[in-house]
Amino acid sequence: MTAPNSPSKPGRLTVGIVGAGKVGASFGASLRLAGHAVVGASGVSEASVTRIDTMLAGVPRMDVEEVVRRSELVFLAVPDDAITELVEGLASVGAWRGGLLVAHCSGRLGLDALDAAARAGAIPLAIHPAMTFTGTSLDLDRMVGATFAVTAPAAFLPIAQALVVEMGGEPIVLEDAARPLYHAALVHGANHVVTLVSQAAALLSDAGVEDPGRLLGPLVHASIDGALADAPGAVTTLTGPVVRGDAGTVASHMAALAARPEAAHAYRAMAHATADIALTSGRLGPADYAAVIAALGEN
Repeated sequence: MTAPNSPSKPGRLTVGIVGAGKVGASFGASLRLAGHAVVGASGVSEASVTRIDTMLAGVPRMDVEEVVRRSELVFLAVPDDAITELVEGLASVGAWRGGLLVAHCSGRLGLDALDAAARAGAIPLAIHPAMTFTGTSLDLDRMVGATFAVTAPAAFLPIAQALVVEMGGEPIVLEDAARPLYHAALVHGANHVVTLVSQAAALLSDAGVEDPGRLLGPLVHASIDGALADAPGAVTTLTGPVVRGDAGTVASHMAALAARPEAAHAYRAMAHATADIALTSGRLGPADYAAVIAALGEN
């Protein structure tokens, strides 16, 4: 049940959402449930307007400048590449003011993206949820227990952490300079896994397997569970022909993938990375490593 759209407890804030995409609408709805007052949201696309009407029912839709002027906490839930330009544009019209909390939801960007607001006295926060969003009420349950990377000036870090806790999440403090590496790790470990599994399923379908997901599911889940149980950088659960130094099998795979260049490229890159890890860890000797690399068809 949605909380009344007015502050009811000490420390409640008036909140504005700039960009009612999937993340922005979910953040607004979650903070509203925590008792904060969502006073305005911006959105121009049909999907954004629908999210405001459904997830933030009763919240007025207004232009960005008005959202900022009415709020004590502004969440900028816009694409990464638009954040700095948006912040500078608002600075040029004098929208920022001292004491205003302004947060972006980007994983890769740090506090520098909010410099123009900070120069006007606003307090910059970077709060990134390590999860995917649907833009529906399902997100409110999924945010509970999710990890959020928070970055803020030291004096205001407790505020960022408290906001995450109020949304049901678990905050981890991240140094500003570490955010691009943090985000690259998330993308590599999540988005690229989807790409690999999708390619593998397509290859199985080409091989005549009617239900690739049923075959891949237990194997992929076991592999991911094993990798997550390992210490960072460890390869104790890593198996397969590359780790065994089975160059003949690797060569046969490359031959089978010759007519599928996108899959072949991904296989070659990941097999090379696997061979590098196996060599470094001592699980693959130099001679076997060289044979595997040769089988991959690399110079």
